Amino acid sequence: MQLIWIALGTFLSEDLACIGAGVLVAQGKLHWFPATLACLIGIFAGDLLLYLAGRLASAPVLRRVDAGKLERAKAWLARRQMRAVLLSRFTPGMRLPTYVAAGVLRMPIARFAVALLGAAIAWTPLLVLGTAWAGERLVSRFVDQARGAVFVIAALWAVLWLLRQLTVIRKLRWEFWPAWAAYAPLLPYLLWLSVKHRSLTLFTAANPGIPGGGIAGESKSAILDQLSSDCVAPYEVIPASLNPFARIQLARKFLSERGLSYPVVLKPDVGERGDGVAIIRSAAELDDYLRKATGETLIQQYAGGLEFGLFYSRFPQEHKGRLWSITEKHFPSVTGDGARTLEQLIRDDRRAACLLDTYLARARRPASDVIASGERVLLVDVGSHCKGAIFLDGRRLHTPALEEALDRVSRTFPGFAFGRYDVRAESVDALQRGQFTVIELNGVSSEPTHIYDPAVSFWDAYRAMAHQWKTAWAIGAEHRRLGFQPTPIAGLVRLVLTRHRGYVLLQNGGRKLRPDPRPAGR
Repeated sequence: MQLIWIALGTFLSEDLACIGAGVLVAQGKLHWFPATLACLIGIFAGDLLLYLAGRLASAPVLRRVDAGKLERAKAWLARRQMRAVLLSRFTPGMRLPTYVAAGVLRMPIARFAVALLGAAIAWTPLLVLGTAWAGERLVSRFVDQARGAVFVIAALWAVLWLLRQLTVIRKLRWEFWPAWAAYAPLLPYLLWLSVKHRSLTLFTAANPGIPGGGIAGESKSAILDQLSSDCVAPYEVIPASLNPFARIQLARKFLSERGLSYPVVLKPDVGERGDGVAIIRSAAELDDYLRKATGETLIQQYAGGLEFGLFYSRFPQEHKGRLWSITEKHFPSVTGDGARTLEQLIRDDRRAACLLDTYLARARRPASDVIASGERVLLVDVGSHCKGAIFLDGRRLHTPALEEALDRVSRTFPGFAFGRYDVRAESVDALQRGQFTVIELNGVSSEPTHIYDPAVSFWDAYRAMAHQWKTAWAIGAEHRRLGFQPTPIAGLVRLVLTRHRGYVLLQNGGRKLRPDPRPAGR
């Protein structure tokens, strides 16, 4: 009777039934083979019933579907049948729609049953025996077996839920990985570079003209000060020491003197990953931002057009640098249909749904607003990947004219040799001609952001990151030979922890950095 109840229990919850069977095995009340077999039979029967339900409901559904689309859907599922069934078995919420859809499309029942059986065989013993192995150790620690069983079921259910959430497409796609997860596999290589060059912080010498090489806490305005004003969007720093009224007046004075109109950009002078960046479109928004701002704030002319990320490096002995990463930045949007709310439109977009909370937090419309038919709502207007912008590999846009222009700009900044420019250009053609406006320059902590293109594989991304850090250490080694010393470990830790706001050209062996007098390309 226990086996029958276990098999029937899979109809209500396959996972709980398997976990319960595993606990009974751990307590010695069932042998592992019949317990696993009972779960397997119940799961297989339940999956077949879902297929048959779709098959019975297929007639009225298929009458409303275009025949061509139906054939394409059937061909797609036929080619990927086993992969689709296996993925649905390990992904929460996918089993019911997959199996019912297979029935609706009238997939051959024999082939589909084989796929179902294979997926069940792969999943069921893993869950039952895993529970038995863990349960035997956990239950033995409880005097009361009943309480122990409840504890094990609850704990394993929570662990199972968490592990299966990791199979959701958002967590598998490289572009959505958190920073700590992305860099963890790279740590052994970074340690090897440290050993090779006999310095943990040598990469900070890649940019001797920026504190810590630009790893953290650098002033955006101080970096822009070193570049030619011809290529930089006009900006002004609003000191943190001023009261809100004085800060607002200074911002308005800047706009008036420069003859600027809205929109403008406001952002912390010391900030990372797009935090605090806002496109200000009215005087009311400007006043509200500056009343709430705490640190020094940078106000900058809004540069229209398209946005790109350009990663550049140049060894000190070289006359010409290299542009080796170009990122096209796209700003996602949704289009209304007059029926769905903004939140529903985002949820129904396969990619946007992965960043639902991010988009709703930055939206200029309430989540409950029904968007009119044909109305386009921009989800994000800041070119930061972690804030929702879409990054695409733009290396195909590389031209000698663009690289030469970037090299010319870089030579105006003494002590800069490695990092990423964020620029705006009127068009792709203008960018390729070397006509762009610099809105920000980032040091060694920046990334070749083309790696976040969904089409860039995990391995290609890591190859690019490995090349990035190998180059940073190598340039740092060359600067060390010239007398520039890397930031000490204690200084680097203090810089990261305290978000140092100063900007001082580093003095090394009596040298002060000067612009390179040699013309680019000579």
